[in-house]
Amino acid sequence: MRFVLLLALLIVASPLHAAERLNVVASFSILADFVRNVGGDRVNLTTLVGPDSDVHVYTPAPGDAKRIAEAKLVVVNGLGLEGWLPRLVQSAGSKATVVTASAGIAPLKLGSAADPHAWQSVPNARIYVTDIAEALAAADPDDAEFFRAQAKAYLEKLETLDREVRETIGKIPPDRRKVISTHDAFGYFAAEYGVQFVAPLGVSTETEPSARDIAAIIGQIKAQKIPAVFLENISDDRLIRRIAAETGAKVGGTLISDGLTGEKGPAPTYIDMVRHNIKALTSALDH
Repeated sequence: MRFVLLLALLIVASPLHAAERLNVVASFSILADFVRNVGGDRVNLTTLVGPDSDVHVYTPAPGDAKRIAEAKLVVVNGLGLEGWLPRLVQSAGSKATVVTASAGIAPLKLGSAADPHAWQSVPNARIYVTDIAEALAAADPDDAEFFRAQAKAYLEKLETLDREVRETIGKIPPDRRKVISTHDAFGYFAAEYGVQFVAPLGVSTETEPSARDIAAIIGQIKAQKIPAVFLENISDDRLIRRIAAETGAKVGGTLISDGLTGEKGPAPTYIDMVRHNIKALTSALDH
C-alpha cells in the first residue's frame, strides 16, 4: 500500500516540476538562442518573432498578449529595436519583469537614433548572456547555480568564437577589409573587428537602382578600391554581374543580421550566424 501511494505521489510530482519551470518570453530569435543556452530545460521559452522573421517590422499576433501575461520574464533587446513591445506588455496587463539584454552596452548611433544591432559584436553578445543569466537567477533562485554554470559554459564558447573572428579577419590585409553593403546592421561588427562597411551611392532600399545609380556604384568601387560587394536589394543578376565585370569586385553572398534561420538554414543559432557571416565576408575579401 505504501509503495502504491509513493508511486502515485511520484506520478503527480513529475508534471508539477515541469509546470514550475520559469515562463520566459524572448522578443526575437537571437535573444531566444541566448536564453535557451542559459536556461536549458529549466525554462519554458516562447519566442515572439521566430526564425526567418524581421523584428523591426513585426506586428504582434493575437496570442502574444496571452504569452506575455503568463511570463515571469520578458527578455528584450532594447535600444529602440522593439518599438511595438511596450504597448503589448501594457495591454497584456503583465506583471513580468522586462529584462533589457543590451544593458551595459555603449550604443553606437544609426543616423540620429541608437543602433540596436549590438549583438553583431561577440563581446557584446557576452554582455547579453551575462545579463540574461543574472535575470534568470534572480527570477528563480533555486536554479541560480544551474543558470550560472550554463552561462559560464556558453560564454567560453563565445570567447572561442570571438578569437575565431579576430584570427580570420586578421588574415585579410587591412586595405582589403572593406565592402559595399546595403545593410545598416553591421556597425558594431565593423567597430569591433575593423571591417569597413561602405554605403553604396545612389541606392535606395525601396527601388531597383537606375543606370545612373549603377554607374555611381561602379565609380565608387573603383575609386575606393573596394574588393567586395553585398547588394541584397539588387535582385537582378545582370546588374550584379555588370558591377563585378566592370570593377573586378567579388559579389558576396547573404549576410545574416537581424534574426536566425530555421533549423535547415545556414544559421539556426547565434554561433552559426557569426560563422556564416565570417565565411561570406572572407570568401569575398580574400585574394
